Amino acid sequence: MKTIRKLPWLFVLVFALLVSGPLFAQKNYGPGVSDTEIKIGQSFPYSGPLSAYSAIAKTQAAYFKKINEEGGVNGRKIMFVSIDDGYSPPKTVENVRRLVEQDEVLALFNVLGTPTNTAILKYVDQKRVPNLFVATGASKFGDPKNNPWTIGWQPTYHIEMGVFARYIIKNLPKAKVAVLYQNDDSGRDFLAGVHDGFGDLRSKMIVAEISYEVTDPTVDSQVLSLQASGADVFLITTPPKATAQAIRKAAAIGWKPQIFISQISSSVDFVLKPAGLENATGILSTNYGKDPSDPTWKDDRGVLDYLAFMKKHNPDANAMDLFNVYGYGTAQTLVDVLRHCGDDLTRENVMRQAANIKDLELPMLAPGIRLNTSPSDYYPIEQEQMIRFDGTKWVRVGEILSGR
Repeated sequence: MKTIRKLPWLFVLVFALLVSGPLFAQKNYGPGVSDTEIKIGQSFPYSGPLSAYSAIAKTQAAYFKKINEEGGVNGRKIMFVSIDDGYSPPKTVENVRRLVEQDEVLALFNVLGTPTNTAILKYVDQKRVPNLFVATGASKFGDPKNNPWTIGWQPTYHIEMGVFARYIIKNLPKAKVAVLYQNDDSGRDFLAGVHDGFGDLRSKMIVAEISYEVTDPTVDSQVLSLQASGADVFLITTPPKATAQAIRKAAAIGWKPQIFISQISSSVDFVLKPAGLENATGILSTNYGKDPSDPTWKDDRGVLDYLAFMKKHNPDANAMDLFNVYGYGTAQTLVDVLRHCGDDLTRENVMRQAANIKDLELPMLAPGIRLNTSPSDYYPIEQEQMIRFDGTKWVRVGEILSGR
């Protein structure tokens, strides 16, 4: 009789354990989420002056398609809604409003550009929409205190220019430096990084700084003025089109400075080939990933998997182009965040997971470079390596440098 009297309590205990366990785990969904789908939005320049970057979005779409074919993220397929903004901030605002208010996406992903992201910065905070891994290195997009819903991905322009300055001071101590930058927030962020990088040597080493407007048809006149300054080092901090023009114009007028270009314009296909490979030989830049054209990585598992992915899922693209490598890495980062969300797919939890990445190793990042974020650190990648173009491919120079 004793045992019989205890049976109801056993049933209560078992039921309580079941309710608190995985069998009865509560699914928590935000906008754009169901048992079968996660809707992600993006505004991107498929047209306009920065249309070369569209390769990035196309690779991201191909990667999400691959993930969906393999069963999706925790059983849910990614619906990727990517809209052209032509690198026009008003169009970006229009696109993002549509994505948030009509398409009801869970989050925004890798929106490209400093002025475009600046235009939506307050809106995404107001609407509490994650703006994940923005495609810009402007420092302002790593400010969790003032803009908690926007987080970066790549090293900041400020960090990169500091790396350039330290390299020049060490290896070209008598250099006379000329700087070409775009007259907008991104260009000014680059310029601030140059100034801070040279520090007390700024007035001694920088002999000329000239800006251009993104709508300018060429930068020919700016290059002529910079040549006239007597500079023997040319720091080009501009997007792809202007960078290719600047390299080509310098060669055309017989100016042969040591050229440095930002990693945002290090594409062989979209920058160096249009500039003329013979004109680009010897140029220096930075990178934080593996270059699939570098023989160093010919047997690397991560590179082999990337090449197989490109051949199967994005066959019309040039797998050697670093824009595609970037698209691949950013897409993998988003998928990792969504996986960590489990069944708690709210905007709040997506942002929480994006701000708590711990030592994430991506297969196309250089060895030793990992992604780390925290609620007070919205800069996932803070390490880079100098690279030199040998006429056909980028070659690593020196050690990995910390942006800190």
